[in-house]
Amino acid sequence: MPVPPAETAPDPASRPVRLSRPGRGASRRRRAEILRVDHAGEYAAVHIYRAQRAVFEGRAGKDGIAADMGEMQGQEAVHLARFEALLNAERVRPTLMTPLWRLAALGLGAGTALLGEKAAHACTEAVESVIEEHYADQIAELQDRDPDLAAELVKFRDEELAHHDHAVSHGSRDAPGYGLLSAVIKAGCRAAIKVSERV
Repeated sequence: MPVPPAETAPDPASRPVRLSRPGRGASRRRRAEILRVDHAGEYAAVHIYRAQRAVFEGRAGKDGIAADMGEMQGQEAVHLARFEALLNAERVRPTLMTPLWRLAALGLGAGTALLGEKAAHACTEAVESVIEEHYADQIAELQDRDPDLAAELVKFRDEELAHHDHAVSHGSRDAPGYGLLSAVIKAGCRAAIKVSERV
């Protein structure tokens, strides 16, 4: 009686094996980082302008700047609402630093407003210059991969630039200690961006 041939292991090349792909999921993770950090930035901006407006409102001769801060707060609130909608739709959590950013933004807004109109404008210039650069980097990154989000960021960036230019035209660079104030605010914003992407 012939002996049956021994069973051989199947050729590894013939098996459907799911191999891990380098970078798989990276695009989704990066989009989550972008949405999280942009939500954090707009959240902080709303609270900065809210605090500045609160300081100026009702004070003699401050109706104009209070109205300006209220208008900019309103535009930032539109940006914030859009990022909140995207976070909810895509199940991306906001940064865990949100409570701290709220306190920091309120303190920065109130503190610079108490220093006077020019200091408040210097705050706006510094914050918006960092946000504008940040959006510009994201737009360059996303324009081919995610043109719809890139287009929204272009619109938001244009509005941030308008806030920046308004601040400069209203004497931001004449604020007492402008160079130091601007440098500190910009450094704080850049650090918050790095933290908010990850945490």
